[in-house]
Amino acid sequence: MYHQTPDAKLYYEVRGSGPLIVLVGAPMDAQSFEPLADVLATDHTVLTTDPRGINRSIVDDRDRDSTPELRADDLARLITHVDAGPAVVLGSSGGAVSTLALVQQRPDLVHTAIAHEPPLSSLLDDRAELRAQSEDIIATHLSGDAFGAGKKFLALANIHLPDEVVEQIFAGDRDEQAIADADFQHAHMFIPTAFWEPDLDALRKARVIVGIGEESGGQLCERTSQALADRLGIEPTRFPGDHIGFVGDPEAFARRLRDVL
Repeated sequence: MYHQTPDAKLYYEVRGSGPLIVLVGAPMDAQSFEPLADVLATDHTVLTTDPRGINRSIVDDRDRDSTPELRADDLARLITHVDAGPAVVLGSSGGAVSTLALVQQRPDLVHTAIAHEPPLSSLLDDRAELRAQSEDIIATHLSGDAFGAGKKFLALANIHLPDEVVEQIFAGDRDEQAIADADFQHAHMFIPTAFWEPDLDALRKARVIVGIGEESGGQLCERTSQALADRLGIEPTRFPGDHIGFVGDPEAFARRLRDVL
């Protein structure tokens, strides 16, 4: 289904019935959450969406940055449109940053926010170095070297994979949409998301849970997530798997999510 906004045509899906859960990624799209959404839909209404400029969500201006504030506004419009809130909102990676921005902008729409591994490099002491590395990754990708950019990105994230796997993930056989999505993410989503400055006072007033994968030890997103939890004065909550544990074992992830809620 599609929902028209002043500057975008947002693709979204709704499944199940019961209390509303919104599953949010960036740059991950709705397809990445399908297994988890199917499990949760047995007792919840589940809303998934492609973030603006990615896959099926079309923006009028592809030269405009996809900021957390814009993505939060999109989420607010979708939650209002389906008229089933306030919602539990689970955001992963860049989607976790979108979720935090939504809490700041429209706390009335969010019952509980779960920020699973938000890549907020802005909160770290070495953010200047991380910013320089991030800009180098973007320049490498946009120069046409997707493999080189992928290797640099994994080094930044402190994720270790064989070169053949990196090649397959970042520079393998991809269709035009996947290439366009990767270009858009690097050019217009990476920096605005990773170096977004959260309003910590606003977030402390809401029910925010910071999630970290049990297998994410030593990775950049464990550092950023712990930094956010420290600033909010809460303990992070561990979820099964790694940065995308909901993909690897959606049933285990759903069980943990239900326990948390």
